[in-house]
Amino acid sequence: MFYNKTIETLPLRKLRKLQNERLVALVNRLYKKVPFYKKQLDEAGIKPSKIKGVKDLHKLPFTKKIDLRDNYPFDLFAVPQNQVVRIHASSGTTGKPTVVGYNRKDLRIFDEVVARSLVAAGAKKGMKLHNAYGYGLFTGGLGMHGGATKLGMAVIPVSGGMTDRQLMILQDFKPEVICCTPSYAQTLAEECNKRGIDTNDLAVKYAILGAEPWTETIRSQVEAGLNVTATNIYGLSEIIGPGVSQEDFEEKGTGSYIWEDHFFPEVVDKDSGEPLPLGEEGVLVFTTLTKGAMPLLRYWTNDICSLHYDKGAKRTHVKMSSIKGRADDMLIIRGVNLFHTQVEVLLDDFPELAPCYQLIVTRKKTMDEVKLEVEVALEISQELGGRGFQKKDLIVKLTKQLSRKIKNNIGLSMQVELKEFDQIPRSIGGKLSRIKDLRKLK
Repeated sequence: MFYNKTIETLPLRKLRKLQNERLVALVNRLYKKVPFYKKQLDEAGIKPSKIKGVKDLHKLPFTKKIDLRDNYPFDLFAVPQNQVVRIHASSGTTGKPTVVGYNRKDLRIFDEVVARSLVAAGAKKGMKLHNAYGYGLFTGGLGMHGGATKLGMAVIPVSGGMTDRQLMILQDFKPEVICCTPSYAQTLAEECNKRGIDTNDLAVKYAILGAEPWTETIRSQVEAGLNVTATNIYGLSEIIGPGVSQEDFEEKGTGSYIWEDHFFPEVVDKDSGEPLPLGEEGVLVFTTLTKGAMPLLRYWTNDICSLHYDKGAKRTHVKMSSIKGRADDMLIIRGVNLFHTQVEVLLDDFPELAPCYQLIVTRKKTMDEVKLEVEVALEISQELGGRGFQKKDLIVKLTKQLSRKIKNNIGLSMQVELKEFDQIPRSIGGKLSRIKDLRKLK
């Protein structure tokens, strides 16, 4: 199924021509309209006339999150403020949020790419969308809402949290599609199981999950727990919001299509910034080819993935792998690079464990230590819970087996502590942090 078959299946030669034309126009416009970019290009000794197409992108400097904060709130806008019709912002760790603006054309593009994504995920006109992404400054809720409306779906704007209400609506309103974070989909699946809700009685068949990295382990649990087909949607506020890329429900596990007529991707080395060939992992970088209010050149996302073209796929657009982690979230423990998703993948080999876990990082003198806390499955917890839990034979055996598997596969000795079911924090609708870093790093 396609939303816009012509552009989604455009031959690569024609797609490159379109991208080249859009990039040239973008660079010239930013040089004239945004002082930040004029200064960047002048300092790099780059004239806009030297950029002939996407093959020249590597000549341009990166834009990073610090640049958005340094130009807070509106200095990166490329249009007068009276043409800006919506403003979103992401939470800021330094007290100031990252601000993004949209003009009317941007919102049409936003709706278009989300509509494409919904169709790729299995949604159709006339279906109902249970939208459990947060509404407000976060782009998720309104972004999915606009695209679903454009597609012709009936949107149920539930927003995040209030799990009792979510379950009531899933049962009573009978939506065919749900969108939320993968960790919250896990929470909903667990609650259905606890409350004896028969998911065969629910109408929901497709789950569109994003806003945080997740793995096949999480997919398996959500699909089994909610009786759905789960696909990944990817986006970030700085680029547009959700709908930058989407996995096709009939091509699960092969990567997510990037709608590259609007968002041109690169993968670069996280240390040198040099572009990497297709198939190699590095930092994902985007150039927004068509945005009007706040276009960005070579935006450094910090997300780690790879790119590839799938010749046997339905669409011609490039695919991105699942996000392995974030460059700034990568832990370096005793010289070993560690992403939490590496641990999550290993949990799939232990049916006795639930995919609910947390990595706790501490430092003793000059030595970093990581402890993995992970829950046992509900039935194991019911059987073995209570006093002496850690000393029971199965718990001791599982702890040793998991510790050994982590050492053999990741190359890191890690303390493992098994917990009774429901002892590790759950998502209540938003993003869930899998890493608790207790080090006091200078």
